[in-house]
Amino acid sequence: MAGLSLSRARTIIRKALETGKEMELAPLSVVVLDAGGHVIAFERQDGASPGRFQIAQGKAYGAVMLGMPGSAQMARAEAQAYFIAAANGAFGGQLIPVPGGVLVKDSKGRVLGAVGVTGDSSDNDAAAAKAGVEAVGLVAVV
Repeated sequence: MAGLSLSRARTIIRKALETGKEMELAPLSVVVLDAGGHVIAFERQDGASPGRFQIAQGKAYGAVMLGMPGSAQMARAEAQAYFIAAANGAFGGQLIPVPGGVLVKDSKGRVLGAVGVTGDSSDNDAAAAKAGVEAVGLVAVV
């Protein structure tokens, strides 16, 4: 099965949420985007704040649109704040340049989309996203 199907997206979300429970994280919200930045699936755990969709989407959107995970975006923002500010303006303010936005690639290195997780620390969010991506046999670029 090539690409990010709805079935794969749901598995990514399920595994990310399970990982969050195993790690005893705060309630998570998880979104899966395709390579064009469009939402395939989203879930928010009970107790997660209602604004978490926008944060999860912003983490994933930045990853897929810039071709770099949230950790690389954050490093770039620290080194060249003007670049991330300009990119964020170009994308209508949709970027959240912190860990938790994870690129999804196939075994040949092709970008299939991105996963955004929010609710706990950014590094924990990224760990949950990575677990979800790996659960479907794809490569997570954290």
